[in-house]
Amino acid sequence: MEIIIQPTLEQATGLTARLFSNFMREKPDAVLGLATGGTMEALYGALVATNLDWSRITTFNLDEYIGISPQHPQSYHSFMWKNLFNHVNVPVKNVHIPDGLAKSIPAECETYERKIFAAGGIDLQLLGIGTDGHIGFNEPTSSLASRTRIKTLTPQTRKDNARFFGSEELVPHHAITMGIGTILESRYCVLLAFGARKAKAVAEAVEGPITSMNPASALQLHPKVTVILDEAAAVGLTNKDYYHWVYDQNPDRHEY
Repeated sequence: MEIIIQPTLEQATGLTARLFSNFMREKPDAVLGLATGGTMEALYGALVATNLDWSRITTFNLDEYIGISPQHPQSYHSFMWKNLFNHVNVPVKNVHIPDGLAKSIPAECETYERKIFAAGGIDLQLLGIGTDGHIGFNEPTSSLASRTRIKTLTPQTRKDNARFFGSEELVPHHAITMGIGTILESRYCVLLAFGARKAKAVAEAVEGPITSMNPASALQLHPKVTVILDEAAAVGLTNKDYYHWVYDQNPDRHEY
């Protein structure tokens, strides 16, 4: 696991955009796993500004709320088209986001898994992290071998997301999410975390035991993970100075 700490959110976002840009230029037909949320808005803006060619890219989003339409302003369909897909030349047929209005949610989950497999698996999976350590909507106590499925959101997650809906009462109770097992099958994972609110979850995920109580800690089992933080999100790391030192000694760091 590579830990990269940048002084500010803006610098961390810029570094991530360069990492993604280099990856997409090296593999123009890549399968990308994408995430949503406030952490990702600036990143997608930076990627749009690079004028990358998305014509052969395939995307799979991590999750979607159950019970709201794709046109709902807080759906992840809306988020992705507003912040990224409307501004790049990705083919509509190559964009995959779970259907939260599917007649059979279990069938939709199984179909989503089959589509990922048929695409050859995910080459690069982008991840955020919740204040309780969730990745996707894999809440604490999620199975570390889980697949795409329905999850009930915790009160903490609904409270954290209330700012997007206007009130906690309007936040859906359920979502479709890729499972932790699905995420771990990606060839490369990039996790972003910014701000002091994420510091405890980040420290537990990176330096704590592997436990379902912090689902992101399962990334310790993955052979290729890059964690990109601003200083505020890194304050709880015991080995922060070492991570800075390793990054400074990396002869390839200029590529980011």
